[in-house]
Amino acid sequence: MTTYDQPKSRLPTAPRTYLVTGAAGFIGMHTGLRLLARGDQVVGVDNLNDYYDVTLKEARLARLTSHPNFTFHKLDVAARQGMADLFARVKPQRVIHLAAQAGVRYSLTNPHAYIDANVQGFTNILEACRSNGVEHLVYASSSSVYGGNTKLPFSEHDNIDHPVSLYAATKKANELMAHTYSHLFRLSTTGLRFFTVYGPWGRPDMALFLFTKAILEGKPIDVFNHGKMVRDFTYIDDIVEGVIRVIDKPAEPNPLFDPAKPDPASSNAPYRVFNIGNNQPTPLMDYISALETALGQTAEKNYLPMQPGDVPATAANTDELNAWVGFKPNMPVPEGVARFVGWYRNYHKV
Repeated sequence: MTTYDQPKSRLPTAPRTYLVTGAAGFIGMHTGLRLLARGDQVVGVDNLNDYYDVTLKEARLARLTSHPNFTFHKLDVAARQGMADLFARVKPQRVIHLAAQAGVRYSLTNPHAYIDANVQGFTNILEACRSNGVEHLVYASSSSVYGGNTKLPFSEHDNIDHPVSLYAATKKANELMAHTYSHLFRLSTTGLRFFTVYGPWGRPDMALFLFTKAILEGKPIDVFNHGKMVRDFTYIDDIVEGVIRVIDKPAEPNPLFDPAKPDPASSNAPYRVFNIGNNQPTPLMDYISALETALGQTAEKNYLPMQPGDVPATAANTDELNAWVGFKPNMPVPEGVARFVGWYRNYHKV
């Protein structure tokens, strides 16, 4: 098995206070732990909604609340006054906004949840950052913004005007809203387009979690598009490494930006967007094979057509991220999947 050496983030000049929304979420918990480990103060925000198993969120949160430099506020980012009051009280220097209504398929039947959390909630974050002199806002975008694009790998320089789900549309809206605040108020903002994040403590609605549970219970797994899918599966530690490096380097205006030929990746405002993906697009069937190897069991497969709002392939060009912070994700999928299986067996006692 390949040995995976995770690079260590550079420590800022002095500890800061970071506000992390979605702190009880998959990426939020891991990000909070990394900030705490290097001596920062972390203020966590989460509404602990029941989109998926709340006990998993509480278990993640317990890992953070045991640390003396962590404080938690149960609060919905869509609560305008509540967020304004919290920012005014804790005065975070930097903000990592990970709270969102996630999931493409859920957006087909619950569209208002996405507008409330992802549009109204993000407006509240932007206003609070503007009003409280926040140095840098890093927020979760998504590979889903590339929508119907078929040119691979996806680049930040590509046009993203054709989303294929409301979830994707709200994430594109976040990038546009962030640019507006960077332009009007010189708020430094960086959007991170995450590509299919997986790993220990992951979301139960994601394929790896669903597949693992079904295989261990002797049930068939649903394989969409008859298995003809490719994803840039990105391990959680690589995602967090990218988040930490980016939050440590606030976005700046691009001196080469040409308004006559505007590039979507940067601006003459302090604004950036970056892909964070593994640079190793993996066929879904290879991903399933890695899981079968890690479990020592073969999955019974139920092949189904493509679901509405889904896309057949994703792949990330991460040259811009590497140029900005000197980092490229590199976890081999078989090793990452094996680490997830080890966590899953331990957490669920199976």
